[in-house]
Amino acid sequence: MYPVRMLSVFVGLLYLVSGRTVRTQDATGSRFVCNAIPPGAEPGCGYGPIGNRVQSSSPVEDELRITIIQLRETILQQKETIVSQQGTIKELSSKLARCEAAADEGKSRSQGSRRKEYGKNTMGDLPRDPSESIDQLGKTMQSLKGRLENLEQQSFRLPSSNVSAGSVSALAPLPPDLRELLRQRLGSLESQLLRKVAELEEEKSQLYNETAAHRQRTENALNSLLERITELEKNNNAFKSPEDFKVSLPLRTNYLYGRIKKSLPEMYAFTVCMWLKSSASPGIGTPFSYGVPGQANEIVLIEWGKNPIELLVNDKVAQLPLSLSDGRWHHICITWTTRDGFWEAYQDGERLGTGDNLAPWHPVKPGGVIILGQEQDIVGGRFDATQAFVGELSQFNMWDRVLRPVDIMGMANCSAYMPGNVVPWIDANVEVFGGATKAALEICEDRAFDS
Repeated sequence: MYPVRMLSVFVGLLYLVSGRTVRTQDATGSRFVCNAIPPGAEPGCGYGPIGNRVQSSSPVEDELRITIIQLRETILQQKETIVSQQGTIKELSSKLARCEAAADEGKSRSQGSRRKEYGKNTMGDLPRDPSESIDQLGKTMQSLKGRLENLEQQSFRLPSSNVSAGSVSALAPLPPDLRELLRQRLGSLESQLLRKVAELEEEKSQLYNETAAHRQRTENALNSLLERITELEKNNNAFKSPEDFKVSLPLRTNYLYGRIKKSLPEMYAFTVCMWLKSSASPGIGTPFSYGVPGQANEIVLIEWGKNPIELLVNDKVAQLPLSLSDGRWHHICITWTTRDGFWEAYQDGERLGTGDNLAPWHPVKPGGVIILGQEQDIVGGRFDATQAFVGELSQFNMWDRVLRPVDIMGMANCSAYMPGNVVPWIDANVEVFGGATKAALEICEDRAFDS
């Protein structure tokens, strides 16, 4: 349409030129002849040979001729631009048609099965990952936007020309209807891209929810299975009485141990009693230890190497005259009071030794950890395998007072049983770790069998 308009302008200009020339000749009846003037000569007539005189046109004709040439060049440039823009519009329309076909095909396939492979898209095969699809569509959209902006910029840079006193502009930078068509196409592509992104995000969310639900179901099933196994283990390990069991520590390692769940209050006296069976040499190790923050050796019973059995209170040491490494069951009790640091040691109901000045006037600190079978270098840990107890122990009880000798004798000869008022020996109160085991035991019958 615009090339036709430009041709009309061009013909009109030719008509004006021809008309003005005719009128000039008719009015004056003369012509203007220009001769070449030598350098340095005064302007005038008669210079140069007559044969060299050439016929010349008026300045108006020259100006119109130059304008016509410029318009002709402008028309050719506009023609090339329009052809290029038409090709671009065709390409964008083809892209849009392909996008619509791919979107319709994706919708029809997603209704049958969401997990089927995506159909072929003219902008490339859609990747399985939704984020990759979104990135690819976004890049395509940006490319189309960039091409449209380049077309507009190119059209705005086209030259314009002026004719005589008036102004005759070149063709418009970009036709409004063409620009509107491109914007509509671009808006349609953007809408399709947004719909595709929303569909991919929804599918991604559904897949995530399904995965989370499956993981939750799996965890619930595992938890139910673990609870059932724990229940079965408790039923199989049920003892006749809560105190009729033993803890076995068969190896000298730093990872086999038991732990008492209860802690101790602040105490100014205590009695600790237990049954022990060990044949380890040299030294039976550490039957128990109690550590508190700031003092890992608050209370420790240990036989290490060829040294005699030692009792530690607040890291102060007293040697006890006990012998326990003959591989038989022995009942031992140890008493201590903060008054003068007085202590007593019993084996099988008999008092074998006493002493004093063991951490006198020191109260046992509360809130610590009781470990069976290991000596603590920090509270609850950092065990040394060379100090580990090897053997079996049972009926570990603790009181916050000094027991009478008759009470200790009654427990040693199995005529009486006194659970500790601070730490009683019951199954629910003892945990084992690292391969240590708990097993049923009737200590008096087993001791009689050993005898």
